[in-house]
Amino acid sequence: MSFQDHFSADSAGYKAFRPVYDDGLAALLAKDLPGHALAIDVGCGNGQFSVHLADHFDQVIAYDGSAEQIKHAEARPNIDYRVGTAEALDAAPESVDLITAMQAAHWFDLPAFYHAADRVLKPGGRLALVGYGLMDLPPELEAPFLHFYRDIIGPYWPADRAHIETRYSKFSFPYAEDPDPGYALTADWSVEQLINYMNTWSSVKRATRQLGANPLDAYAPTLRQAWGDVETRHIRWPLFMRWGRKPL
Repeated sequence: MSFQDHFSADSAGYKAFRPVYDDGLAALLAKDLPGHALAIDVGCGNGQFSVHLADHFDQVIAYDGSAEQIKHAEARPNIDYRVGTAEALDAAPESVDLITAMQAAHWFDLPAFYHAADRVLKPGGRLALVGYGLMDLPPELEAPFLHFYRDIIGPYWPADRAHIETRYSKFSFPYAEDPDPGYALTADWSVEQLINYMNTWSSVKRATRQLGANPLDAYAPTLRQAWGDVETRHIRWPLFMRWGRKPL
């Protein structure tokens, strides 16, 4: 499987408008490991989660196939950003305490990635595939949002988006799994932040290329009307997680 680059064209927008991970999630994934010397963040994008891992590990290696995404990553002295794919992890055998893939595993060649991860993970080291789908919205916003998501740009989603819809449930996983912890990302957003986030979707980019115009531009007034006169709303993205440890 070759690298599928859906986000380089708007790396700055991806960094500015995507939901933000928090330190609590990094602390959860770092808990009860054999050590905290090295973590690998695969498909790291602009390093949004890598920076939180850097607070819990001596060193973080953060890979993304997009050089443009890496260019927009926040520098930290203990993060080594590398342009590379999930299937070719350049670390010593059994040297890694944690491997994360945040909203990225559905783009991977999973058998090749699992083989690479098993080679570099320490016994007892953790592998975590984390993702999020649609946000929770109040009823007055949910209907117009879903109409745009399903009916207007639904045909333009890459096929691998289906794995987000099924919450990675159809993926194999190489280790015994821990229960999903029920974590969620949250933010207080304006309607313009919501629209900017939707503009980062790969489906919107593809639709714009094929149609010659951005369909969200025409639909945005409908979202603004449904939003109402409220300045900000509390937005919540429930996470899903496949995670477990390499056997001792």
